[in-house]
This record gives sequence, C-alpha cells and structure tokens, in this order.
Amino acid sequence: MADATAQNLIFPPLMTGYPVEGAASDPFEIAQAQAALGVDAGLIVYNLEADRFRLALVVAPEVPLARAMAIVPIAGVGLQNALGALAPPEVAVHLEWSGAIRVNGARCGKLRVIASDTNIDTVPDWICVGLEVPLWPPSQDTGLTPDETALYAEGCADVEAPKLIEAWARHTLNWISRWDSEGAKPVHDEWRGLVHGMGEDHTIFDHHGTFVGIDENFGLLLRSDTETHLIPLTRLLEDTP
Repeated sequence: MADATAQNLIFPPLMTGYPVEGAASDPFEIAQAQAALGVDAGLIVYNLEADRFRLALVVAPEVPLARAMAIVPIAGVGLQNALGALAPPEVAVHLEWSGAIRVNGARCGKLRVIASDTNIDTVPDWICVGLEVPLWPPSQDTGLTPDETALYAEGCADVEAPKLIEAWARHTLNWISRWDSEGAKPVHDEWRGLVHGMGEDHTIFDHHGTFVGIDENFGLLLRSDTETHLIPLTRLLEDTP
C-alpha cells in the first residue's frame, strides 16, 4: 500500500488541487476561506493523513440554492463510483440522505456542506462540499462502535487514498456535467440505487416516520401515520462563520 500522505495528486481539467498538511489544517474551513476570496470553482482542498483523508470542493452554482444542493448527493455518488472502480467487488457502499457514508453496512465517513447564502431561492456565490473518510480504525482494537468502520478494515487495504481522491474527482465531475446537461433525473436514478434506509423508520430533525422517497431537489419524504413531511436538503447546511 502506498504512503497515504503522498501529495502529488492529478485532477481532471476544471479542477485544481490545493494540498494542506497537519491535523489542524481543515480542508473544509480552508475551502470556505478561499471561496470567500473569490477562488475559481473546481478547487479541491485536501489533507491526506495516515489514518484518514479529508477534502472539500468549491463550486459556483448557476441555479438557486434549493437546486444547487444536488452537489451533496453528487459527491456521494462520486465516492461510491470511485470505490466501485478501485475496491474489491464484494465491498458495498451506500449513502445516507444525511450525508453519512456506509461501507458494508457501517458508517465510514461523511459529507458536509456549507454555502455563502442560505436563501433557497437565491443563487449562492459558492458552495463547499466536504468529505471525510477514515482509513484506519483509531486503535488495534478498532476503537469504533459496532455501527462505525474504517475503509481499510473492510477489505480495501489495496485502495490507495491518493488514487481514491483522484477517482472521486473524476466521477464527481462527470456527475456534475450530467446534472448540468441532463437535469436531476440521472443523479436521482443513480442515488436511489445507493441510498441507505429507504422504506425504514427514521427520526430526522425531530420528525419521525418512514423514509418513502425524495422530491425533485433531493428533499427527504418522511411519512407518518397522519402526514408526509418534506425535509429539504438545505437542512444539512452548516452555519457560515
């Protein structure tokens, strides 16, 4: 297995790498700062550590925030496609609506998102979507709960983290291009085949019910005995500093 801290990553056209190092260097925060300064869309800030990798992508939408939030499921689909190409075929990758990544049923990383504006009808100047994936468990005894795992504990020890990030960038860019040219349906179709917990009961943002589907903007439909709640994907937005 290659050194996970190798920094020489190659990204597709329209994407630019920005490596940072050290546990204190949070790509999600750095990407926000760069976005606020007016950096070009397509910047990927990434931090390759021995036991995990973190990255953040800056996008500049041309549609209102409610639609632009599609970048979250797109980034998740990009990761699943990348792992599908690099990991052994028996490794199963699924996506939670809330942004958590599941590998072989257990949580293995997460997506985060923040935008320059939280008005759903406004075109934001920028959106940053972050991704964190643990590579190794915290200790020899795993150090994880039964519902948590790490990539290399799931038969993926031959998946080199730099190659995975590069593959994620390529697949994510492909899905951004398809979403831009074909609309949300192809992303919907791909994502629905990967979603975790469809048809099951959930409690999300104080609403309890059965996860029955999503709307055109990936809002979650949660059906209770008396009504169906629509929880917009914008509820996942973190507060802008």
